[in-house]
Amino acid sequence: MLRTFRASLLCFALLINPAAILAQGQATAVATNPDAEIQAKIRKEGMENSQVMRTMHFLTDVYGPRLTGSPNHKNAAEWAIRQMTSWGFGNGHLEPWDFGHVGWLNERASGHIISPYKDPLVFETLAWTPSTNGAVTGKIYQMIPPNSPTEEEFKAFLEGEKEKVKGMMVMVGKHHILPVSFAPENKRMSDDQAKARFSGAGPGGPPPNARPQQPPQQPGQPRKLSSREINQRAGEFLAANGATMMIMDTAGEGRMEQRRVRAFNNRNFDPSKFPPTAVLSNEDYGRISRVLADGTPVEAEFNIVNQIYPEGKTSYNAIAEIAGTDKKDEVIMLGGHLDSWHSATGATDNAAGCATMMEAARILKALGVKPRRTIRVALWGGEEQGLLGSQAYVKEHFGTFENPKPEYFKFGGYFNIDSGTGRARGMSVFGPPETANALRPILAPFEDLGFAGVITSRSRALGGTDSTSFSQVGLPGIGIGQDPIEYFNYTWHTNLDTYERIIEDDMKKSAIVIAAAVYHLAMRDEMLPRFTAETMPARPPARP
Repeated sequence: MLRTFRASLLCFALLINPAAILAQGQATAVATNPDAEIQAKIRKEGMENSQVMRTMHFLTDVYGPRLTGSPNHKNAAEWAIRQMTSWGFGNGHLEPWDFGHVGWLNERASGHIISPYKDPLVFETLAWTPSTNGAVTGKIYQMIPPNSPTEEEFKAFLEGEKEKVKGMMVMVGKHHILPVSFAPENKRMSDDQAKARFSGAGPGGPPPNARPQQPPQQPGQPRKLSSREINQRAGEFLAANGATMMIMDTAGEGRMEQRRVRAFNNRNFDPSKFPPTAVLSNEDYGRISRVLADGTPVEAEFNIVNQIYPEGKTSYNAIAEIAGTDKKDEVIMLGGHLDSWHSATGATDNAAGCATMMEAARILKALGVKPRRTIRVALWGGEEQGLLGSQAYVKEHFGTFENPKPEYFKFGGYFNIDSGTGRARGMSVFGPPETANALRPILAPFEDLGFAGVITSRSRALGGTDSTSFSQVGLPGIGIGQDPIEYFNYTWHTNLDTYERIIEDDMKKSAIVIAAAVYHLAMRDEMLPRFTAETMPARPPARP
């Protein structure tokens, strides 16, 4: 009965103003239906003329690693702008932001056991630590802190170590024993897993091989120091008490085996307040520990050369765009973080994300499309130190939901990719359910490329990756979920994160899917739906 009544109304309206009604229907179709012709062109350009691996080569082989504040990072950002400009992008520029710490770069490092056996060591230096004074030799002392101490317990322990560490190369902590794992490693999500995670029908669980989370502190109990806090305090103690080297077991940062090494940084960013530091392979650390346990002295030699760059206190985001037309003051953004850690060339984390987003935008420019909204690529600095570059950009341009700037109301969404080389399998967008509904039908034709769906998020928590810098302030940050491949268990922040770990076909497919999504948002009559003042989730309190 209701359907018959609506049909009668439509017929009456067509008699009165047929052009207006037909135009409304056409707009609705554009808003919800994929443009098959443009999607076919995107596929063809992305598969047959891809530049993604050439971009990968320059960001990794030529300019990697790209530690925030280092010349490598700035040079990579400048190259990316030149490259996008050569593709026809406009407004290419570096946007500075205050990093507040000197730049740092390791130039070379070598280490050897010289007694009671001869053996080269596999290690990486800890970032923002000093050089050795040329080649230094010395005896190794193993300092073993108590398990999970409180601040006061650890201070008391260190008080008894002062005379033992002076003039020594100090290993901090026990050797981490890593039993052989027989668990299979799922390098791809199955289609069922991807659909469960991104269908919107219910939670699909974390992706395979996702990083384990630290258990929370128990309420009412004295706060225990984390392993990173123990190492930080130990390093500062050793520098103040005359140790010549600090040596760490890389397995303190996860299941690092088979000579993989994961090295982060001195968290005070002041090399004068930390000793030269080697993050040793688990195998080398274990061998030394066992020989010391026999009562046999061990001597080593290290030669580490690091450089400090005062100009690194200013870092940069790299920006370039494809100008819009009738809605050019409204912006759709896509990007990833350009900075990396220093143990390798930062291929999967996150040159892959930058290359994919540059490629997605290149595809659209190569096709000659005339987007209604401006399409802007952003390659962030400082992600690895706490999403610093993207937060600075959001603060400068948009403000927050609670205190918005004019550009806040002209922002149409930010796509972010930052989980390695695997195919894009789904998206999570900050917004009400209608936000995902605006993207699902457009991306459904890419199921053959492994894309499973779009879900929404209500979380304004900051952390993990740069899309959360946008969702934290109430803007539609869109995180892209990927097949894990070897990311969290092999390449993430390790000395294996190189060009060789990239899967070209997966990168091409991701760029195609993202190009289609960006094009759709740039062409819609309306911007993505957002939470209203009544429905906007509360912003969580800042972390202590």
